[in-house]
Amino acid sequence: MIKVKYVEVMDNHILLVKLSNGKKGFFDVKPYLDKGIFTELKDENYFRSVKTGFGGIIWPHEQDFSADTIDYEMQKN
Repeated sequence: MIKVKYVEVMDNHILLVKLSNGKKGFFDVKPYLDKGIFTELKDENYFRSVKTGFGGIIWPHEQDFSADTIDYEMQKN
């Protein structure tokens, strides 16, 4: 099972992510910003509160992305 080992906020709603399978790259959150609970991520300060959790990445109000989703959509660094 793949897990997120590290996440860092970059500019323009992009995250630098390192996975347990050795992959490292950029995950663009912009395609999700107009969908349901993810609209709150438009707030830059709130977006920066991301952390690793439950094998993926999470925010305080229960927005999350699984490591599998990130692995599938990640752009290589």
